[in-house]
Amino acid sequence: MAQVRSADVVVVGGGITGLTTALQLSRAGKKVVVVEARHIGACASGNTTGKVSVLQGSKLSNIASKHGTDVLRAYVTGNSEGRDWLIRYCDDHGLNVQREDDHAYVQNEKSLGSARKILAACREAELDAQWVDEADVPFPFAGGVRLRDQAQIDPMPYLSSVVTEFERHGGTLLQGVRATSVSGIGPVTVKLRLTADDQGTRDEEFAVTAQQCVLATGVPILDRGLFFARLEAMRSYCMAYDVPGEITRSMYIAVDSPSRSVRYAPTADGDKLIVGGAGHPVGRSDHPKNAVDELHRWATLHYPGAQRTHYWSAQDYHPVDELPYVGPLLPKLDNLLVATGFDKWGMTNGVAAALALSARILGGRMDWAKAFGSWSPHELSGIPSALQQNFEVGLNLAKGWVTPITAPSATPEEGQGVVSGPPWNLRATSVVDGTERTISPVCPHLGGIVNWNDSDQAWECPLHGSRFAPDGALLEGPATRGLR
Repeated sequence: MAQVRSADVVVVGGGITGLTTALQLSRAGKKVVVVEARHIGACASGNTTGKVSVLQGSKLSNIASKHGTDVLRAYVTGNSEGRDWLIRYCDDHGLNVQREDDHAYVQNEKSLGSARKILAACREAELDAQWVDEADVPFPFAGGVRLRDQAQIDPMPYLSSVVTEFERHGGTLLQGVRATSVSGIGPVTVKLRLTADDQGTRDEEFAVTAQQCVLATGVPILDRGLFFARLEAMRSYCMAYDVPGEITRSMYIAVDSPSRSVRYAPTADGDKLIVGGAGHPVGRSDHPKNAVDELHRWATLHYPGAQRTHYWSAQDYHPVDELPYVGPLLPKLDNLLVATGFDKWGMTNGVAAALALSARILGGRMDWAKAFGSWSPHELSGIPSALQQNFEVGLNLAKGWVTPITAPSATPEEGQGVVSGPPWNLRATSVVDGTERTISPVCPHLGGIVNWNDSDQAWECPLHGSRFAPDGALLEGPATRGLR
């Protein structure tokens, strides 16, 4: 592992936002260190559907309902620049990009009003979107909005290419190293720990000092700024299929319930069908596997003979006022910056955030960045949602400590997990591949009691979305340690 103790900028997070920010800064001559707790693309960036689109389902109509035209257009401009930068980079580096139309559609006529609102928002944002009454697809399509010439990519070749160029410019990438705290107001000290110590089995820590730090994790690992209370963690699922005969071209996402996302992906063995959906708030679904199984039945119903070849899931964060948070972690404190709240549209939002952050650090300016402000008057629109969301957090906290009293203490079935016992002796027991494990169910972030995800076979905190492996190892924050 590289022995680095100082840098101009430390970037925490080896996803699209963190690595693109680091590349931009290293190109400008900055000494940059990227810290990634697992491996590049381990979380959302490596598990996205890879849609590079400004249409974004119902996102634009949601923004239009809460904010003025100027904010909506600024958001679209930022995402358009992010999309164009990403496509240009892929073209310049020989990376595969499929240029496809994107569709936001509804599955039944009762929901047509939702799609009409999306079209109105597109026109307000000055996007050249069209209404379509029908499409050449095998699934229910009652109408929707089409935005031409968007794109789709496999994010992993992009991330690998960025790492190669970043290191060629003198950057340092530390994988398997977790950032645990940041202190100081300039320079800052970023404390790091080998991820093998996530459960406290070893004590190998060190620190890097820098003029600035960028937190480009899904949700900030620091509680300053209370971003975990301004975001809702959402889990969604994807599956890949081999499909006999014709496969659906273009990209589609249903904006009514149940949500369905469809695209194709070229591979060496032919095109695969990618189907996504079954989303839920993290840690608040009793049996996510049931919804995933229903998604699989939907795919095989509309694509007869489809054979599932891959399964994966991803976590995204929905901001209470519908807009991302990009900028200082605390007002006017430019030594510690954050980027979060991309709400499943990180391929464009993440690159836009990287452009805004790198420009800010280098002394430049993006006029559209006002729509991405981490502290902005537009957040007032999200206060009612934030109050409701944090009321639900309180309910889940209380429920988590009380409910296990009545839970059976017997060993769960294969692939299942259960929390049982009195509040002073809670136990989380799971059985995966025949191995029974018992750990503490108390999330080290803010004391929530985890629930079992029987689709991913992982423990999830219903408060703010921290996730843990069956043995307690930390998978995703804002927690910085695993379950004991």
